Amino acid sequence: MTDISHSGSDATQEAPQLRVLAQVVKDLSFENPDANRMTPPDAAEPSIDLGIEVNANSHGAGDGFFEVDLTLKARATRDSEVMFIAELVYSGLFQLKNIPAEEMEPILLVDCPRLLFPFARRIIADVTREGGYPPLMIDPVDFVGLYRQQQRDRVDH
Repeated sequence: MTDISHSGSDATQEAPQLRVLAQVVKDLSFENPDANRMTPPDAAEPSIDLGIEVNANSHGAGDGFFEVDLTLKARATRDSEVMFIAELVYSGLFQLKNIPAEEMEPILLVDCPRLLFPFARRIIADVTREGGYPPLMIDPVDFVGLYRQQQRDRVDH
């Protein structure tokens, strides 16, 4: 029998770490301008415009702490009338350790929002359902594609 112990091993101390320390609703808004008018079951499907934005900033808690904001905005219209507008800023506090500098931005703008998204998606679904509509189930988001688009936009400006 072989006994292998790693007490104080340098390998575990140097391993990259991403920790989710907290998740919070930073801002939530739901506008239901014509809530008194019920939508008939045979009404046409609404048109839904969806916007997604990701921002990351270092947090004052110390080195390696970052706040990542995932903003979801949904606007539903039917026959040019606004049915509802839902806006959510869902934030996470993350701690990153032993991450190479060139990998920080992709982790903050791809991996972190990917961890936040299922919770933000559920909140939007719940609030639209409570507003009297079928729950808005946002399709999975390609955060890599969103990040690449942000990079292209920065280069163009």
